[in-house]
Amino acid sequence: MAMRSNRRDFLTTSAAGAASASAVWHAVGPSPAWARQATADSPMQRLNFASIGVDGKGSSDSKDAADKAQTVALCDIDDRKLRKSKARLSEFAPDAKTFADFREMLTEMGDEIDAVTVSTPDHTHACASVMALAMGKHCFTQKPLTWSMREARVLRELAAEKGVCTQMGNQGTATDGLREGVEVIRSGALGDIKEVHVWTNRPVWAQGDGLPKTDDGKVKTDKVPPYLSWDLWLGPAPFRPFTENIYHPFQWRGWLDFGTGALGDMACHTANMVVMALALFDADSAVAEHSGIVEGQYPGNSKITFQFAEREGMDGNTVPAMPLYWYDGGNKPDQALLMGEKMVNSGSLVVGTEGSLYSPNDYGAQYTLISKTADKYKDYTPPERTLPRSPGHFQEFVDAIKAGKPEMALSNFDYAARLTETILLGNAALRAGKKVEWDAEKMEFTNLPGEAGAGLVGRDYREGYTIDPEKAVSGA
Repeated sequence: MAMRSNRRDFLTTSAAGAASASAVWHAVGPSPAWARQATADSPMQRLNFASIGVDGKGSSDSKDAADKAQTVALCDIDDRKLRKSKARLSEFAPDAKTFADFREMLTEMGDEIDAVTVSTPDHTHACASVMALAMGKHCFTQKPLTWSMREARVLRELAAEKGVCTQMGNQGTATDGLREGVEVIRSGALGDIKEVHVWTNRPVWAQGDGLPKTDDGKVKTDKVPPYLSWDLWLGPAPFRPFTENIYHPFQWRGWLDFGTGALGDMACHTANMVVMALALFDADSAVAEHSGIVEGQYPGNSKITFQFAEREGMDGNTVPAMPLYWYDGGNKPDQALLMGEKMVNSGSLVVGTEGSLYSPNDYGAQYTLISKTADKYKDYTPPERTLPRSPGHFQEFVDAIKAGKPEMALSNFDYAARLTETILLGNAALRAGKKVEWDAEKMEFTNLPGEAGAGLVGRDYREGYTIDPEKAVSGA
């Protein structure tokens, strides 16, 4: 434990002299050279990363970690992917150790690790992140931050308690377009906000048809291949037999046990700008219309309505009560709301009394101001910047660690966990089959007492997995 403390204290102290420079680059331009380049004088000035999940999105996350810091360990339940990643990163991480089980990796190498990337399927995010955070590790976790609302709350509170730097992998947060869009909405340029619409082209995987069957009507199962640690892949989720290409490596997103569906996959991107601009946290209720949950699979399409009360915005101004409408599986808002603009397959729309802001982009990276009044925004000048501009999503995370300033990473868990709770409330409404009324402070559904409501907030885990920080570290 002493070595862990010394590494963390040294990294923070060594960055202290550059902290004022860090504040400057956030406002006016790229990060300084010290934050981008390895320092050969002392290995302690290099962050040591471990990457949990190295394929899919984990491929780029592990590459970012190896490129901007130093990778000492790689972990994946698929040995083929693990060996491929080890070879791919050999130039950057020639001595990285490999593991199939993140628990073994963190236990064995805890003193050598400063930070982790977690790029596993949704159902494993929380258990891996909790263990890392409980050990005092900085944590970059993919979106959606967690599988359940309970997990999101635990990560938010634990990250604050440990004082570590965190970032969720919704990369659009780093774009100038998103940050300027947030500033525009907050400035009052749209008048009073009346409603918000967010939509996506997902799912782009099999969803809504249930489990594959054999000719005699039985659920199809396959032999687990020798390169795959199936029990580790299942992790905290209920046991399910292996079926080729049904859960692993990609289709898991469409299954209630493992993924968070179209909403969980994309709303942390596509709703990010509007949630940040309007502090759309802790909705009072959510109700879902959808095509049906079949054999534990998310619906093929849905429309979800979230209702928010009047609130204080993140900039201190009052935000009026409003609904947020979510659409997926081919559903979209009324074309008339776009006032002649082309409807795209994924985007967001903020409707105000004076005009609307339309982002025809998965990440909120671009926007257009529209109004019924001709040329209302023809000569519009964006408001003064109130948000720092980013050197890049992962770089921002690394810079936050080196400066010892968790708030420098804009999608830190204090924000990202609240965004995730908002999104996952929609999945609770899907599963409930009725309107759900939510008390965020108590983390309870006021119209679903007992186990019915508790089962929508979180779940029990298989033996060996936990989101209790003390048990995670002790191995209890």
